[in-house]
Amino acid sequence: MKEAKDILRTVGIIFLGIVVFIAVAPLALKLIGITFGIIGVLIWLAIAAIKLAVVLAIGYLILVGIRALLR
Repeated sequence: MKEAKDILRTVGIIFLGIVVFIAVAPLALKLIGITFGIIGVLIWLAIAAIKLAVVLAIGYLILVGIRALLR
């Protein structure tokens, strides 16, 4: 069980890093004056990644709640 927690923690950290990169990269590029059409795509990807993270977090909380009720 400990290995599964470590794997989930690692995957979570990697996913969080990707979300932060996708969210911050367009803003940083815009600050230094580089604007491309790809910035809109990156912003859309950031929003989609945040929505996915919220859905996964809610699903996880529901599963943990059900698990706690069954104990």
